[in-house]
Amino acid sequence: QVQLVESGGGLVQAGGSLRLSCAASGRTFSSYTMGWFRQAPGKEREFVAAINWSGGVTNAADSVKGRFTISRDNAKNTVYLQMNSLKPEDTAVYYCAASERAYGLRTAEYTYWGQGTQVTVSS
Repeated sequence: QVQLVESGGGLVQAGGSLRLSCAASGRTFSSYTMGWFRQAPGKEREFVAAINWSGGVTNAADSVKGRFTISRDNAKNTVYLQMNSLKPEDTAVYYCAASERAYGLRTAEYTYWGQGTQVTVSS
């Protein structure tokens, strides 16, 4: 089992940057696929980015490709989401999640979830 705690959210102007962090507890962090998802008010939770256990395979939603980068540091039990060129439509609660599958792009494939961190992008 793993517990996840996100940090790094906040208010930023359009065009700005933020880096989200997700700290995981547990000795087996390096065995999990990690993902970032987001949920805007009135919308379903959606996939943002994922990274496999080694960091060698990553994927991102089309809406954030070229702007967001996911990475992980297994020695620190932490996964990151670097967000650049932020847009107002990126405003949402961002969730970190862990999957026991080899890879996953869907919410149903993730077992463990953090509480979320709010990101607000002003125009």
